[in-house]
Amino acid sequence: MMTSFAPSALAGYLIVSGLLLTIGMIGFLVRRNLIVMFLCTELMFQGAAIAFVAVGRYLLDYSGQVMVIFILTIAAAEAALALALVVLLHRQKDTLDADAYGELHE
Repeated sequence: MMTSFAPSALAGYLIVSGLLLTIGMIGFLVRRNLIVMFLCTELMFQGAAIAFVAVGRYLLDYSGQVMVIFILTIAAAEAALALALVVLLHRQKDTLDADAYGELHE
């Protein structure tokens, strides 16, 4: 019979998840390099994945693991598109500074 783990263990996983999410968000908002912004987005995805798995395990439910599969699928698609876009933009302007592409939003 499966048993859930202690609430203190869940709190530890949620703290780590929150730290990853916070570090990713701060890194995305502060850094202007497109590659670093991309990596910070991946860090936020992984923070959310840890939270889903921990809560799913605590509740003895597999829905957390199913959500992680969706998160990984979205992260893979985002990685393919973002890296292709970064390569295209780097060839166009020869820089990865996000501020250099400000005129593209018009």
